[in-house]
Amino acid sequence: MPSFVSEWWVGLVPELQSAIIVTAQILAVLIAIVIAVAMLTLAERKVIGYMQLRLGPNRVSFFGLPIFRGLAQPFADVIKLLLKEIIVPGRSSSFLFLLAPLIVLVPAMATWAVMPFSPEFVLADIDAGLLFVLALTSLGVYGVILAGWASNSKYAFLGAMRSAAQMVAYEIPMGFALVGVLMAAGSLNLGEIVRAQEGGFGSWNWFWLFPLFIVYFISGLAETNRAPFDVAEGESEIVAGFHVEYSGASFALLFALPEYANMILISALCSVLFFGGWLSPFQGYLADSAFLAQPGFYWLFLKTCLFLFVFLWVRATFPRYRYDQIMRLGWKVLIPITLVWIAVESVLAWLRIGPWAA
Repeated sequence: MPSFVSEWWVGLVPELQSAIIVTAQILAVLIAIVIAVAMLTLAERKVIGYMQLRLGPNRVSFFGLPIFRGLAQPFADVIKLLLKEIIVPGRSSSFLFLLAPLIVLVPAMATWAVMPFSPEFVLADIDAGLLFVLALTSLGVYGVILAGWASNSKYAFLGAMRSAAQMVAYEIPMGFALVGVLMAAGSLNLGEIVRAQEGGFGSWNWFWLFPLFIVYFISGLAETNRAPFDVAEGESEIVAGFHVEYSGASFALLFALPEYANMILISALCSVLFFGGWLSPFQGYLADSAFLAQPGFYWLFLKTCLFLFVFLWVRATFPRYRYDQIMRLGWKVLIPITLVWIAVESVLAWLRIGPWAA
């Protein structure tokens, strides 16, 4: 660091130094998420193309270089969306029409504030982190309803109602699954939930909470409107759902960026809540000094990538469910499973078995 920069930094009051550091950390996390979203769109097309014996994007490259063809496709998509005209329907509520994408985007980004990336780094290490996640992930439905209503389009409104009903239905089993995690860890702090799983692969929550993990992951698919729960975007039925009137950057903010950011978030939360987060799967099986036994961000990254691959795998495998099938699965299957397993957890806690043995 140059001397004049060092002197300027030392001369700042501690509160201002802390504010600058936190702001830099927030910007770093947001930029990393946006880049991860861009790369995920490319990975999705490549992975599904491979599963369907296609090549996927393979033409757009950086500055015409013959290597890494297709790698620049996400950046070309971003430029295309930013340059397209934002068309506001003449009879729409223009203010609410433009506000809806922000209501969807802000909770999708703000939830990362409590994500424990490593033993040393978390933006906001609050005790009610689990409650914070559940509250913010529930706010996206308001943006969806507002987008459909403000468009003044029957197609958009129908898509918004279908999407809102689906999101509300699957928030209930998702919340019950989080109750099971809370019972096992005894804390709402996400970092403490990770530390409660120390001991290696067999000590993670997935073993004792496997039905709740399955319910949580399926609910995550439905919450993000991903296949096979993408009836809100059923092109053959309702044109394109709640975002049918959106274009350009407003379409990207309402649909593309929050959807893929939420995919990454659900995958990261699955890793944190059920698979040890930044803990090593070899902890307790190798010497504590061994590199593979050390906790770190790279373990969380690898686990998140694994669940993202499952997201893409499911999309390439399963056909779209009918709307009545989606509602029946949420209300009549997933909710009873979570209630039964919470009762099973209560019995295990009473008998001092598993995570409750200590």
